[in-house]
Amino acid sequence: MSDIPALEALKQALRRLPGVGPKSAQRMAFHLLERDREGARRIAQALSEAVERVIRCRRCNNFSESELCDICSSPRRDGSLLCIVESPSDLISLDQSGVYNGLYFVLMGRLSPLDGIGPEDIGIPRLEALLDEGGVKEVVLATNLTVEGEATAHYIGELVRQRNIKATRIAYGVPIGGELEYTDRMTLARALSGRREA
Repeated sequence: MSDIPALEALKQALRRLPGVGPKSAQRMAFHLLERDREGARRIAQALSEAVERVIRCRRCNNFSESELCDICSSPRRDGSLLCIVESPSDLISLDQSGVYNGLYFVLMGRLSPLDGIGPEDIGIPRLEALLDEGGVKEVVLATNLTVEGEATAHYIGELVRQRNIKATRIAYGVPIGGELEYTDRMTLARALSGRREA
């Protein structure tokens, strides 16, 4: 334990970041204090501003600085399509593909009963209210291809079908440029079962 309380507090704060353990936090803290105090000030200022200004879009739950995010307020978006993603970073990845032009709903997580994460924790009641407004004709389930992501997609798919809305799942399989030799069995199985006419 350091006898410098401010340094200890900085290391503990850095440990809150994902993937940052005690040694990494110490390296970051020492780097900022030894070599980049101006960078540390800029990080502190940017973090403070983001915490104060960034809120959740009232419609899609994505990060925004206004009540409606740019995507939800765009008249060029197809409101009959709704893509469900786990996180804002998933939304950015899909949107940057340039292929999808509908709206989104960000869960900010996925169902995980073992971790105590249920439907209310990921905004399912907000999603149901959005679906009940009408206008959505198809829901694209774009949760990650993990056990929890698949369970979440299944759960939401059932809710969607109960409302007579079409539910689709993103396709998955061998990535472009990937070699079959290095592709895992589950990915190959899904690629084969989801094959389409060439």
